[in-house]
Amino acid sequence: MEPYDAFDAIDEFAAAVSAFGCLQGDLADPATARLAHHEVEELIEERGRELLRLLFQGHLDLRARREREQPRTTAVVTGADGLVRPHRETGHHRELACVFGTVTVERCAWRQKGLPSVHPTDRASLPAGRHSHGLRRLAVAEAVRGSYDQAKASIERRCGKVLGKRQAEHLVTEAARDIDDFYQHQIPLPATAGTLLVLQFDGKGIVMRPEALRPSTLKAHRAARRAMRTRLAPGEKPHRKRMATLACVFDADPAHRRPHDIIAPPDGRSRERTPRPGPKASAKWLTGSVVHPPEHTIAAAFDQAEARDPHHLRPWVVLVDGARHQLDLIHAEAGRRRIRVHVLLDIVHVSEYLWTAAHAFHPPGTADAEAWVANHLITILHGQAVRVAAEITEQAGRARLRGAKREAADACVGYLTGHLDQLGYDTALAAGWPIATGAIEGACRHLIGDRLDITGARWGLAGAEAVLKLRALNDNGDFNAYWTFHLAREHERLYPTPEQHSYQLMA
Repeated sequence: MEPYDAFDAIDEFAAAVSAFGCLQGDLADPATARLAHHEVEELIEERGRELLRLLFQGHLDLRARREREQPRTTAVVTGADGLVRPHRETGHHRELACVFGTVTVERCAWRQKGLPSVHPTDRASLPAGRHSHGLRRLAVAEAVRGSYDQAKASIERRCGKVLGKRQAEHLVTEAARDIDDFYQHQIPLPATAGTLLVLQFDGKGIVMRPEALRPSTLKAHRAARRAMRTRLAPGEKPHRKRMATLACVFDADPAHRRPHDIIAPPDGRSRERTPRPGPKASAKWLTGSVVHPPEHTIAAAFDQAEARDPHHLRPWVVLVDGARHQLDLIHAEAGRRRIRVHVLLDIVHVSEYLWTAAHAFHPPGTADAEAWVANHLITILHGQAVRVAAEITEQAGRARLRGAKREAADACVGYLTGHLDQLGYDTALAAGWPIATGAIEGACRHLIGDRLDITGARWGLAGAEAVLKLRALNDNGDFNAYWTFHLAREHERLYPTPEQHSYQLMA
């Protein structure tokens, strides 16, 4: 930056200097000394924000004066159409809401008859809308953390009344538009050939407005006939949710274990040996979508995994909850890319089916039920799921189970026999692979449950997608890098050929 005479800028900052002098005088006033500390703190916060706004306004006014005083012969301004605008017109103003309050930006318009005006100084990353990039970033940070009402209140406490609720919703949606492109340009850190590459998938419903539901769900929602007017009867569904698909990709070093490291035997563990810990996730990456179908999210996860292991040298372990459609999509994607994946069923889901079946034979909460589950689960962890299914079927026949109890036993048997190719836990434990979907289950709770599933929330499609992607971005620790990328892309959209001084109409 070229040096300039500091006295040249005195007039523009006179209001800020005066405000600082007034604040300094008030703080030195004996009457202020009688105020409580928190009252002085509030005084400085309120007056200090106005001082910062005046400093920002002074800087903008100084820029405007220098542009007005610039000789016309030193600048050749062209628009995005490549045509020259030879005539300069001063006095064009626009308001800009920022983190300090609202300021006024003055700049010159360069014109030509029959052509739209251009404003060269808008190239200093001035946004197209009313809100500054700093305010946009603050709005995104607050809105993805809590409700929009909470975000609006938090911004008003800090910045004054500069942003409405609907405006915050729009800013969040716009802020998420470059996330997919950002991850396509990001290069993950490399890992050794022995490091596990783990992929996990799951789905969770989000309560949507009627117009944002999928056609089949909307049809069921409109056709639903409730047994009671004031509440849902047992088994009834309101058909208000749209399923979001989430994916998690992470690296992990193998951690070899045995079945008794996963679950204690019925007679308890020996104190001589503590359970071995499982693999620890590192470089975790999350993504999800409520707009796109599941195959889109699965493909995105495979893209991330291939970026980490482009030559397919590492072991690929895929953990799922057993949804057949999801399994078909995973196998189809792996086949299309010619990747060998080891698909495992989440051991927690298996145990839940066993617990349901156990209550068909033993009263809930008893030691007999716990021992029944432990024995069968250890057998499954040894790779003998077929044996467990046969034993449960035989026991159900001997006990002559009927009704709901027989259905519970048969459901467990059907779950085991229907997923035998995903129950190779003996191989997984020996190789040191993870066998539970804790990472993606936690992501469902954090990304969706803690924000998109708050009480009373009803989402539109664009808003839900933006919040979901931004929360995943935050969880990945990539927000700062993304925001730099997003601002660069926003600048390119507003000024597509900056090297040719192409400008677009901003106001």
